[in-house]
Amino acid sequence: MIEPNSSPPVISIVAPVYNEEAILHELYRRMAETLDAIGETWELVLVNDGSYDRSFEIMCELHEQDARVHVVNFSRNFGHQIAITAGADYAQGEAVVVIDADLQDPPSLIGEMVQKWREGYEVIYAVRAQRKGETRFKLWTASLFYHLINRITGVDIPRDAGDFRLMDRKVVDAMRRMREHHRFMRGLSVWVGFKQIGVEYIREERYAGETKYPFSKMLRFALDGITSFSYLPLQLATYLGFFIAGLSVLGILFTVILRLSGSQAFFGQASTLVIVLFLGGIQLISLGIIGEYLGRIYEEVKQRPLYIVSDAIGFREGGDGS
Repeated sequence: MIEPNSSPPVISIVAPVYNEEAILHELYRRMAETLDAIGETWELVLVNDGSYDRSFEIMCELHEQDARVHVVNFSRNFGHQIAITAGADYAQGEAVVVIDADLQDPPSLIGEMVQKWREGYEVIYAVRAQRKGETRFKLWTASLFYHLINRITGVDIPRDAGDFRLMDRKVVDAMRRMREHHRFMRGLSVWVGFKQIGVEYIREERYAGETKYPFSKMLRFALDGITSFSYLPLQLATYLGFFIAGLSVLGILFTVILRLSGSQAFFGQASTLVIVLFLGGIQLISLGIIGEYLGRIYEEVKQRPLYIVSDAIGFREGGDGS
């Protein structure tokens, strides 16, 4: 067994895990190879986000093999962004690297990130220059999302940059003070500021297993990102209301003029029914937008914890995420 570091590590790697039993051994091998080559002390924080396969057992085996592997085991599935949050809470390194466990993001890039960190940069985000194995639809929707969110929010999120990034300890500490439930971590890491730079890489296909982000989850993720940093959807509902009200005034004037001129164009109920259904649809859309924001407010005021940890394995005293 490889003994743990006698002092807090320089580099912490945070990897959320959800049903990745086929990947974990290869993930550890590549991480150990890369981090040992860098020459700094390190820890690997694996966050088990409610996996129902053998992922947790394999994480415990890796910890028994190498005490630098630490495990945070959730009581249930809390979601990818919450798992990243928990890993950053428990990580004790001077620099914290967030990376997915599926090996689409290459651990070998961490060396270049660390070099940029040593040059004085405090957030080093990885930019996907090429995305292997992804459909045209996935690429198109991703491009649309980044274009939209940069147009309507007050933060400039780098296009084609995911959660794979290195953050200095001061950045991690700043983000730990933000405890909203509907989290968009790549947006928060930009919002806090500090000195940032991107490094390009080629994103590979999954090493094994299946994607944990189907279209429905991607859509919810996009909504979380937009509603976390923009009030534009609420403003659009207001603008749409004024626009429809203006059209209604014009319609009333137009109808009065036609009636006074003796025109029979607007007799009957068909046109009235169409207008009522149209206005009803607009009202329901507006209520839905308000409901999205209201639901998020409701989640926040309950003040429930972001996550519940069943087991925390391998952490030194004080490494409890508090």
